[in-house]
Amino acid sequence: MRKEAEERKNEILDAADELFAQRGFDGTSTNEILEKVGIARGTLYYHFKSKEDIMDALIERYSVNLLETAQEIATDKTIAINERIIGVVMALNLSGGSSKEIMEHIHKPQNALMHQKIQKVIINGVPPILTGIIREGIEQGLFSTPFPYECMEMVVVYMNTVFDDDMVEMTNEEQASRMQAFVFNVERLLGVESGSLMPVVMQMFGNGNG
Repeated sequence: MRKEAEERKNEILDAADELFAQRGFDGTSTNEILEKVGIARGTLYYHFKSKEDIMDALIERYSVNLLETAQEIATDKTIAINERIIGVVMALNLSGGSSKEIMEHIHKPQNALMHQKIQKVIINGVPPILTGIIREGIEQGLFSTPFPYECMEMVVVYMNTVFDDDMVEMTNEEQASRMQAFVFNVERLLGVESGSLMPVVMQMFGNGNG
């Protein structure tokens, strides 16, 4: 049976996603993807020129899904504001399964452009989502800042660059110091009591072990 092109494309991506998680990007062959989907090579190449193209499409799909998930969490009024902030940040965490392969792929030197693309998605897409939560907090008297968007943009840009191993090399001790300084300054950006955000940040980062 002939299937709609978009449905077939997603079947290929689903199969590749599963195989990359099980065997790794380099350990998965194009033939294995073909066999799992049950299609001819020509059908695969109709949608993707190479295995790298499949990975790039997976990254694009992940980016869209992550931002959609983050937005759903941010607008769920049944969840406390601090928990929503944690949820949005954790929704952006690519770790485990095929996500690990995605991160390894985009951090390779030859994929610098793809890494930049992911950073652009995060830097442009996440601050507006977090800003909505901060504005709610301002209305409830939890935060006090005349620049909610700019604050969140500063936070996201800093986290997305300084805490990126490709951008800044740090020892564990240096990273811990950066984190303390980060929390210290975010508290001042948002006009909250000193030390009040530390539990939130520690929860984001696995109680200091992440």
